[in-house]
Amino acid sequence: MPFDALAALRAAGNPVDMLSDAQLEVFASLTRDEVEVLNSIKRRLDAAEDEDVIAHSHVFTKVI
Repeated sequence: MPFDALAALRAAGNPVDMLSDAQLEVFASLTRDEVEVLNSIKRRLDAAEDEDVIAHSHVFTKVI
């Protein structure tokens, strides 16, 4: 079965369906390794966002 870059990106939560047709073509042509890099970056960004939310909640509870 050939690698489906768009399916792999979608499965990781990347909003590829918001892209233009030309952009979709580019993303569809990505290799497995390229998709893994993008998905890795997304995981790191998501983790950073989660940490930021936790930090804000700690500051808020200390203020009260």
